[in-house]
Amino acid sequence: MDMTGAYRASRDQLLALRGQHERAVAEFRWPELRDRFNWAVDWFDAIAHDNDRPALVIAEEDGSCIERSFAEMARASDRLATWLAARSVEKGDPVVLMLGNQVELWESMLAVLKLGAVLLPTTTAITAADLTDRIARSNTRHVICNAADTGRFEDVPGDYTRISVGPAAGWADLRDAASQEWQPVKHPETSVDDPALLYFTSGTTSRPKLVEHTQVSYPVGHLATMYFLGIQPGDVHLNISSPGWAKHAWSCFFAPWIAEATIFVYNYGRFDAPALLQQLRERRVNSFCAPPTVWRMLINADLGKRPSGLRELIGAGEPLNPEVIDQVRRAWGLTIRDGFGQTETTAQVGNTPGAEVKPGSMGRPLPGVPVVLVDPATGKQLDGPGEGEICLDLAQRPLSLMKGYQGDPDRTGEAMADGYYHTGDVATVDADGYIFYVGRTDDVFKASDYKISPFELESVLVEHPAVAEAAVVPAPDPVRLAVPKAYIALAPGHEPTKETALSILRHARERLNPYQRVRRIEFHTLPKTLSGKIRRFELRGREDRIAQENTTCEEWRDDQFAELTGDGRDR
Repeated sequence: MDMTGAYRASRDQLLALRGQHERAVAEFRWPELRDRFNWAVDWFDAIAHDNDRPALVIAEEDGSCIERSFAEMARASDRLATWLAARSVEKGDPVVLMLGNQVELWESMLAVLKLGAVLLPTTTAITAADLTDRIARSNTRHVICNAADTGRFEDVPGDYTRISVGPAAGWADLRDAASQEWQPVKHPETSVDDPALLYFTSGTTSRPKLVEHTQVSYPVGHLATMYFLGIQPGDVHLNISSPGWAKHAWSCFFAPWIAEATIFVYNYGRFDAPALLQQLRERRVNSFCAPPTVWRMLINADLGKRPSGLRELIGAGEPLNPEVIDQVRRAWGLTIRDGFGQTETTAQVGNTPGAEVKPGSMGRPLPGVPVVLVDPATGKQLDGPGEGEICLDLAQRPLSLMKGYQGDPDRTGEAMADGYYHTGDVATVDADGYIFYVGRTDDVFKASDYKISPFELESVLVEHPAVAEAAVVPAPDPVRLAVPKAYIALAPGHEPTKETALSILRHARERLNPYQRVRRIEFHTLPKTLSGKIRRFELRGREDRIAQENTTCEEWRDDQFAELTGDGRDR
């Protein structure tokens, strides 16, 4: 069987096993791809041949819309690949791709892959200092960005080809490729182990690591993501994600096109929940993936009746709390399905279509992904219910795992130690194999000798109408060693007053076990990575400095409120 046929057989097997999670896990095997493979040529071009169905639809706030068929995307990316090759883009060259949600982004991703060059997707929100660091560490050979962003590279050193979308002095205009005579791009003869993508992690605790993915780890590994998302051929799939981050490649590139579905994008300057809901209805979106912040904003805007085309709802980026899931289920009769994955992998764990969803659980290991929980004290896999670090068993190394951290063998060795890939995330597993997220290994802490999961406390806090976001960290305490403190970002219309603090503390107190009690809150801007993840380690460091320097901060403590004392819950 040829590479395309082997790939299709595995894809079709997962499509046929929709709603049969146990069978899919037991029967699915990754396709055996030997020697050469190139997803853009061996898969995308194969499904795009004479295919006039829409592959990409981009709608703008002003009502305008761009639509491209599979065949049009294949031909446009061929022209662009030929044009890029004439500008010395070669197999193995790292290419920084810094574009927004525009048709040139998808054309460029396909074209770069077709040449066997290496994609380095980069957010447009990046600073000049970060650009300098990333271009140097990745040995970037070419940069593609919008003409409006070319000035940001003036002080970024490096011998790299400069390519812009639109005219810019000293930069080649990518749009000139449209006049290139079309001819199919030859196979670049990439092997399965050749690099295809480089991603800088979001760096929540340290300098971002440079993740290297091969021609198969993402392009083929996202078969598991497709199964988790539940995308079917012919579907319209909408994922809320910014270009430059791994989730965008997951759900706005690989998974939908693996399923032969339409990628739908709605561009907006400022988030508008009613407008997004209208798009879901007008475009008859079948599968919709969004982070918890978006789901909460949609709920606050009034969900209304279920959009008629919707079948799959997915949460992404951060774990969802059960209250959000319940509210959407009551309004639309659909259940948001949560899951888990990393930049270093594709989707690992998920609540798959048709399977029972347990409140608070992110699901079970996905087909082809040997997820185990490892007891950090013994280094052994759990055999039954318990708590441990989420790991991948390297004895059954999944095809979807990264090759490693480029240029950093020490970090790679640490991540792959003792026969496991270590995610750095802690979870519990029940007797049915359902996994419940606890937190990052460096975020979980003890208070009065009880283990505290920040996620559990934060899930309760964000249910309060005044709380837009929350981050719980340990605050040093002379009696209890540490107590839970919540940093609160307030929702619009709420003020950082004593009354607000009391209301939030009371809310948490009524919904948490006594040992989980949030004892301090501070209204504060939450530090985040470029990808929007909260940098809790900065807040932990702030608490340590406050304690060491014996300084004060504008916080509210539960013992300041007579209403919260003497009720028997103060343990």
